[in-house]
Amino acid sequence: MHMTSEANRVTTGTMNKTLLRVGEAAELLSVSRWTIYRWVEEGRLRGTKIGRSSLRIFCESIVGLVESNKKVMTGTHSMSERS
Repeated sequence: MHMTSEANRVTTGTMNKTLLRVGEAAELLSVSRWTIYRWVEEGRLRGTKIGRSSLRIFCESIVGLVESNKKVMTGTHSMSERS
């Protein structure tokens, strides 16, 4: 998977793990742990259960979320510049 420099910056410090703990994902995205749980329920992030109750978040889904929001923000910003 090709990542932009912004996406690479998101994964710095995670040692390019495949799965992240909820707390790690929350820290990377600067949101609460409860937001991560909600985003998994809503389908914005992909996660998997490890054992009975431990949730892990796929790092790839975090990168995808950052990339998709970057595109939305870039598109919105460039449209406002045209006005």
